[in-house]
Amino acid sequence: MANDNPSENNRSGAGGWASWRHLWRFFRMIWAVSPSLALTNAVLRLFRSVIPLLLLYVGKEIIDGVVKAMSAPDDVWRLTHPLWGWVALEFGLAVANSLLARAIVLTDGLLGDLVNNDSSVRIIRHAATLDLYQFEDANFYDKLERARTQTSSRSVLMSTVLSQAQDMISVVFLAAGLVAFNPWLIVLLVIAVIPSFIGETHFDREGYSLTRSWTPQRRELDYLRYIGASNETAKEIKIFGLENFLAERFRAISNQYYLANRRLAVRRALWGGLLSALSIAAYYGAYVYIVVQTVGGTLSLGTLTFLAGAFSRLQEMLLTIVGRFSRMAEMALYLRDLFDFLALKPLSANHTGKRPVPRPMREGIRFENVGFRYPGSDVWALRHVSFTLAPSEKLALVGENGAGKTTLVKLLAHLYEPTEGRILLDGVPLCEYNPEDLRREIGIIFQDYVRFMFTAAENIAIGDIEKRTNRPRIVSSARKSLADTIIESLPSQYDQMLGKRFAGGIDLSGGQWQKIALARAYMREAQIVILDEPTAALDARAEHEVFLRFAELTRGRAAVLISHRFSTVRMADRILFLEHGQIIEQGSHEELLQQGGKYAELFRLQAKGYA
Repeated sequence: MANDNPSENNRSGAGGWASWRHLWRFFRMIWAVSPSLALTNAVLRLFRSVIPLLLLYVGKEIIDGVVKAMSAPDDVWRLTHPLWGWVALEFGLAVANSLLARAIVLTDGLLGDLVNNDSSVRIIRHAATLDLYQFEDANFYDKLERARTQTSSRSVLMSTVLSQAQDMISVVFLAAGLVAFNPWLIVLLVIAVIPSFIGETHFDREGYSLTRSWTPQRRELDYLRYIGASNETAKEIKIFGLENFLAERFRAISNQYYLANRRLAVRRALWGGLLSALSIAAYYGAYVYIVVQTVGGTLSLGTLTFLAGAFSRLQEMLLTIVGRFSRMAEMALYLRDLFDFLALKPLSANHTGKRPVPRPMREGIRFENVGFRYPGSDVWALRHVSFTLAPSEKLALVGENGAGKTTLVKLLAHLYEPTEGRILLDGVPLCEYNPEDLRREIGIIFQDYVRFMFTAAENIAIGDIEKRTNRPRIVSSARKSLADTIIESLPSQYDQMLGKRFAGGIDLSGGQWQKIALARAYMREAQIVILDEPTAALDARAEHEVFLRFAELTRGRAAVLISHRFSTVRMADRILFLEHGQIIEQGSHEELLQQGGKYAELFRLQAKGYA
């Protein structure tokens, strides 16, 4: 089930080094969230990078001082003896090193939190600029998933890159100390480190390629994990006995990923062990050389300690740097996923209008030979659709499932752009209007409205979120939608958390939720109101009460209503009957009955059910 597209895998693997260019952009993000914290962190790391060399040098002086003091032991007890000065200096360096380490961890944590928050905000805001049908594409969702789920890795990347810079400065100082005594020790270090660097880089690229190619399957695993233990699916799973089906499906997919990952992990472990042995051999070769030089009297005991410690520390640091480079390359590839997502543009490029929406509308909405196909599809969801919606007119859309009704209202709400034809508002194409201004003038409640796990007041205020602190307006909207009696029966009333996701939350029935959703339409002072099956979950009495108030909701506004209930649509001024994406009949309820067409046929069938 892995990705069979070799070009995608090659691009993912070979593109590792190209992704380094994103680091500069990433650090601009870090600087932007807090210049003072970023500068403080850099200065702290610069100071700490010098300490390893200073500690080794002071240790050398202490050991040489001890050797000298052994010839005159009585002098050691004088406080003014040079040996104690070196010991005091080492103590001071150790304390400074500890304090600097804690300060770096603190600034790393604070910066990491700010970067995580900032990247999440960027993703949320950018997602809102993209076309609705992009969210209905699996490839797009893979990109969104990678950008969204790698938030924590970005703060790790920040800390890793800063630590890398710190260690590289330390390496420069330590290498200078080694070169001062014997340059050949550096050659041994290179022999020890370069093979490990090449091996780690190769396997990190393979690891990223594997992870990327399995994004769809990992999304499916997350989905199976969620529905397998969720209050939203518990009833169906118990009733239909789905637990074994879900568990076995999860096991099959996860086992395939495990096997693919195991093959890579085994090869990485074998090659890593071989290259590690080469590195250890190089270290002990250098160590033998230093010991021989000391025994021959060329080096002092303190110098032996300094060189052995410097070589060991350099080897350790270089291997860490090599491994860190590999991890950084991998994390930079994941960073690329963030910037790739942020670089996504709407599939339709006509979202840059600046014209304000006229208030009030004079001519209303006009569809001119509108057609729409979803990207990548040869099937027309709508074709040759032409009609007008006058200000204050109530228009109903009727048709069987899949006729194109919801697609039509999404085009009207400028959530989609037509593939062909034009949609005009007062004679001006919708794309020429400011998108935010246009959407403020359209209030729409979909059949699959979202049950937000917010308070009751916030759920209603979603209709006009900028008015979320206007409690009288929220209460009035609840009263008009008949949600007031529901909310007033809740323990915390309008401040009651809805849904079971968070502590103290209370769930509502489908009909109760639908009244909450309807209240959002009353919150919005829009010139066009669109209701997609607004009473589907209501009982007959509640539906009757809601539509007694429907005239109040749509007074002075254009309204579009989708419903399968003819008792609902008959109150519209005009009805459009859609079939296979085209308008085949239109007129008032009485006119359509007199025509004796598809509308009249369906009306009689539904009326017969109540006979």
